[in-house]
Order: sequence, then structure tokens, then C-alpha cells
Amino acid sequence: MHDTHLHHHEEHLKSSDLLTDIVIGMSDGLTVPFALAAGLSGAIDSTSIIVIAGVAEIAAGSIAMGLGGYLAGKTEEDHYRSELKREYEEVECKRDIEIAEVKQVFFEWGLSEEVQNQATQDIIKDKDKWVQFMMKHELHLDEPDPKRATKSAFNIGVSYIVGGLVPLSPYFFINNSIDALKVSAIVTLICLFIFGFFKSKITGVSPFIGGLKVMLIGAIAAGAAFGIAKLIEG
Repeated sequence: MHDTHLHHHEEHLKSSDLLTDIVIGMSDGLTVPFALAAGLSGAIDSTSIIVIAGVAEIAAGSIAMGLGGYLAGKTEEDHYRSELKREYEEVECKRDIEIAEVKQVFFEWGLSEEVQNQATQDIIKDKDKWVQFMMKHELHLDEPDPKRATKSAFNIGVSYIVGGLVPLSPYFFINNSIDALKVSAIVTLICLFIFGFFKSKITGVSPFIGGLKVMLIGAIAAGAAFGIAKLIEG
């Protein structure tokens, strides 16, 4: 008889660093160039200027967003190193306090007094394991990927470019800005809904409501930009 319980598969969607980067880059990439193109469409008729401005914005935006992701990754890495150094110093200089903190962790886990003492003695035998235990279970810090900052910058930057080309693409093929805006709005709003749908599905929120929210945000941003441009032009 085939034993299936040993091969149980958990059907849970879990967020990852890659998905987080894509969400950050794609959400701004779809929204900001869309609003920019809509605003310019309300002020000028020719699409050539909108294309130039849009491409320039996508380039600048992807660099800025990628740099932000890189700095965030480096900050996380620097914070971990700083806390790791401090924890080593505390293990050396405040040994009794750190031992009590190890025991406190086991107490919070609901272990008996005898098991707490035994487990604590086992942990503190190895300084490196002791420090790693405290980093994870006292400070709740996991060691970051040393390549995380570079990967994040690349993922966010590329996602921004891909997202930004969606609302701008109709302007490459349509000469009249209003006509291009109509096509851009339809395509971008559909993409925003799909993007919001899957983002919400990953995070556990109602996918349909999440898709509508993201689509509405993009529509409001573009509508506001278009309206302001019309008012200024008038």
C-alpha cells in the first residue's frame, strides 16, 4: 500500500525577495509613466515628445528605484553585521545576562525548568552557535544574502522598465496623443488589475478587491495628471 502521508504537499503561497522586488518595481513602473503620459497627453498633441519624456522617465525611474533597492539591501546587511558584532561583545562581557536570555527563550517556548537548563548549557558551549541562536531567536534576525543588494537593484530596475513600457507603448505607434492615451488607458488598467490580482493572491488578500484597488489607484493618478495638464493649458 502506497504511503501518501509522507509526501504531503503544503499549498501555501509564500512571498520571496524576488516577488517583493517585482511588486515594488512593477507597481511604480505601471503607475508613474502612465500618469506622466496622461498628463502630457492633456497638454500636447504630438506623441513624439511624450515618447521622449516617457523613455527618459523610465530610465531615471528605474535607476532611482534600483538604487533605492540597493541601499535598502545594504542597510539590512549593515544592520545585521552591527547587531552580530554587538552580540559577540555581549556574550564576552555580559555572559550571565546572555545566559539568562537564552534560558528565557526556552521558557517562552514552554519547556520545563530541567530542559531549559540542559538546553541552555548545550547552546553556550559553542560561542558561534550561541551568538547565532541569539540573533535568530532573541533579535529575530536572519543573515541576509550578501548578494541581496545587487539582486534587488537589478530586479526592481528591470521590473520598473517592463512596467513602464506598458503605458508608453501605444505612443510609439499612434501619432495623436489622445488616441494613444485611450489605448494606453485600456491596456494599462487591465495590466494593473492583473498585477493587483496576483499580488493580492500572494499576500493573502482578496484577489478581485486587490486588483480593483490597484487599478483604481492608477486610474486616479492618470486622471489627475490629465486634468491638471488641461487646467494649466486652459
